[in-house]
Amino acid sequence: MVASTLERQAEALPAQRLFLLSCIALTVTAMTFSIRAGMLGTLGQEFALTARQAGITAAMAGFGFPVATVLGGLIYNRVGPKTIMIIAFLGHLLGLGLTIISGGFWGLAISTFFIGFANGAVEAACNPMITKMYDDNKTTMLNKFHVWFPGGLAIGALAAFAIQKMFGGSGRPTWQLEIAIMIVPTLIYGWMVFTTKFPDIVSDKTDETDTMHNLKSMFSPLFIVIALIMTVTAATELGTNQWVGSLLEASGAVPLVVLALVSVIMALGRYFAGPLVHRLNPIGVLLMSAILTSIGIFLLSVATGGVTYLAAIVFAVGICYFWPTMIGVIAEYKPETGALGMSVVGGMGMVGFTIWTPVIGGWIDAARSKALAAGLSDADVTLQAGQETLGQILYLPLGLIVVFGILFFMRKTFTTEVAND
Repeated sequence: MVASTLERQAEALPAQRLFLLSCIALTVTAMTFSIRAGMLGTLGQEFALTARQAGITAAMAGFGFPVATVLGGLIYNRVGPKTIMIIAFLGHLLGLGLTIISGGFWGLAISTFFIGFANGAVEAACNPMITKMYDDNKTTMLNKFHVWFPGGLAIGALAAFAIQKMFGGSGRPTWQLEIAIMIVPTLIYGWMVFTTKFPDIVSDKTDETDTMHNLKSMFSPLFIVIALIMTVTAATELGTNQWVGSLLEASGAVPLVVLALVSVIMALGRYFAGPLVHRLNPIGVLLMSAILTSIGIFLLSVATGGVTYLAAIVFAVGICYFWPTMIGVIAEYKPETGALGMSVVGGMGMVGFTIWTPVIGGWIDAARSKALAAGLSDADVTLQAGQETLGQILYLPLGLIVVFGILFFMRKTFTTEVAND
């Protein structure tokens, strides 16, 4: 009995190390979001970028991510997760290094593409690898893995804040140090990639590791619906988070506190997702998420002062399960799409974020112009524009309630399909 226990522990150790490696890599991904987003204005001033050039630079990360997820999904069965993680490591190292030495628009744009590509490669390698290692607990472990996106956002924001306080005296720019700090966890996960034994995916010849079979299996109603809806769930989560600071700046709440609160709640929600997933199943979790997100955004659109923090908590509980559980639905209900299916859905999420972020920005501009035309004071213009924009964003999760409600009532059909596969 003792021997069998030791054998199980020995088998679990490589999986635990690979899971830790994946979490550190995702932390780097999140840090690139928070630190680079926070310094976009600084970089614009440093290199005299126009608003259009700054926007293009930011968009390059959104372009690189889906390119990497799709390519990673296509080659996963042939090369395995280790090769893709090596590509991610080199992409992060190259992108961060080029950013530090970049001298203008083109240097920033190219380095941002490499960073976005590396971020997508992390998702392309880690999501299918984790579902393979934890075959009987896929969605729960995907949620635990994705804890480190909000966790990494918080770590990145705190690291940037500390560097600015310590080295930013007399107006000295600190952006190069802020970028350099991300190289440390990059080197850690890179060292782990080269010193850890990865599962032998290439020799595991099943339908799930047959890329042509994966591709054909993607032409199913459930997969197509999930892939399309991923653009909306990602926009609801990432798009709202991208703008929430400016939307709430006149509400009486402190935007940074709201963002920190949302990140902490998201991390806790994902870490303890297991019982919820087992009780409701993945589609039930998504339906609950859409309902809570709708309530949270509605409350944010009308709340002022301390109530804003309560609204942010409801919003955070709602959005925290979207990204990992959408990928979990594919892993649970359409396993025959393999790594390619999960990678495509992840890529669609970033496409949705890239498309919807400027749309939300346009809503803010229109609402601000309307408020200015009404002759409101500056503070009232900001408050009304923020609340009106949140009211428009509300239509996204309301639409999700309808879609996930239909899928929830059809879930037994999907379960039967999985059993038949």
